[in-house]
Amino acid sequence: MAANLTIGRLAEAAGCKIQTVRYYEQIGMLPRAARSQGNQRLYERSDVERVRFIRHARELGFPLPAIRDLLSLADDPEQSCQAADEIARTQLHQVENRIARLLALKAELERMVRECSGGRIATCRVIEVLSNHSLCQAERHGPAESDP
Repeated sequence: MAANLTIGRLAEAAGCKIQTVRYYEQIGMLPRAARSQGNQRLYERSDVERVRFIRHARELGFPLPAIRDLLSLADDPEQSCQAADEIARTQLHQVENRIARLLALKAELERMVRECSGGRIATCRVIEVLSNHSLCQAERHGPAESDP
């Protein structure tokens, strides 16, 4: 199929925003689009599948460098899938670690709430535990990843 999808149609077909398509193109995960005489981006049907692949991998939590590697592997279908398996195993390990941290976080929050007397802030167990990490049962609950 000839390059005939505009960026808007590609985004719609892939279920994402136009800015997402531009971003993937900017970081090199999507090949630069051909241009029309009016300088409008024109994409192939294969670009829709590539964006869908990237989005699905992102939904599964794969980091961009791993997705870049997986795309490179997908571009050479005759090679062994050992590298793809290893990337997926690494991602699984990361997910298992996050789940363990989240379970520790859940347990600590449940304990704080359970031990709170519902009285005044001066004797509030929630405030006390948040003020003194040594009162927590778990060493780590998970990183504050959203902090700068």
